[in-house]
Amino acid sequence: MFPARVLAGAPLALVVLALSGCSSLWHCTDTTAERSEAGARVQVEDTSGQPLGVTAEVVDWRLEPHPQVRSEGDRVHFHYRFDGADERSGPAVDACAVDNERMALGCQTVYSSQAFGPDGALTGDDWLAVEHPEQVAGVLLIPNDQSYDGRTCETDIKDGGGPHPPERASTGDQL
Repeated sequence: MFPARVLAGAPLALVVLALSGCSSLWHCTDTTAERSEAGARVQVEDTSGQPLGVTAEVVDWRLEPHPQVRSEGDRVHFHYRFDGADERSGPAVDACAVDNERMALGCQTVYSSQAFGPDGALTGDDWLAVEHPEQVAGVLLIPNDQSYDGRTCETDIKDGGGPHPPERASTGDQL
């Protein structure tokens, strides 16, 4: 009699397991946004390519030694501005020093939350270390918002998946 009760409850147990995410029936899909065209002034985009209402701009740049490590030679010192960003939870974009052919010589992510200023016009500055500073022809921003990258299906099959920003830019990327 006992085995019959266990067998009768087995389908219910399988349904509970499936609904709780403990089943291989879960369908999870990751998508990665295409990298948008870099520029000195860009409209920041979400992972769907839709504008966020924020403009990011390289205000100026120059080659000079970093004051804390002068012995390492010239680095790219650049100033940037975010217009329309929230200083606490705003977007982030990749900034890259490029040569005349728009080949990335050095990149890093700049966050609007690290910039300061009144009325939604947030400014900041940062440094890029590049192997050959004499080759730098400019600093470009990639408009894809890098501020949030959720969990992937590989790391969390139940709650992961969905759209992700493109891979962060790195040295050697053609922009």
